Amino acid sequence: QVLLVESGGGSVQPGGSLRLACTFSGDIYSRYSMAWFRQAPGKEREAVASIGSNGITSYADSMKDRFTSISRDNAKNSLSLLMNNLRPDDSAMYYCAAGPSGRGSLREDWFKYWGQGTQVTVSS
Repeated sequence: QVLLVESGGGSVQPGGSLRLACTFSGDIYSRYSMAWFRQAPGKEREAVASIGSNGITSYADSMKDRFTSISRDNAKNSLSLLMNNLRPDDSAMYYCAAGPSGRGSLREDWFKYWGQGTQVTVSS
């Protein structure tokens, strides 16, 4: 059974940066495409960025100028996301997701496994 555990969330001031991390266990990590999603209270979950099992990356248009670095380390079964210039409207629960091999996707239904999330709060 695939297990995803996120970390790295927290409170940060506007303009600050955070690096989120996700650890994967339960199967062969390199076979999976991975992604980050987020959900703010009262809003639908939305894609942030994706990285395929082949390393191809995709970013949500609204965030690609600030959330520029999704990366994976197959040797460490880990995924990370660097978020820069954070704004209050970036406050949300951020989820790690794992899906089939391939180039990945920004579609929520592509991903079968989900972590419990890590909270990001941006405020002054």
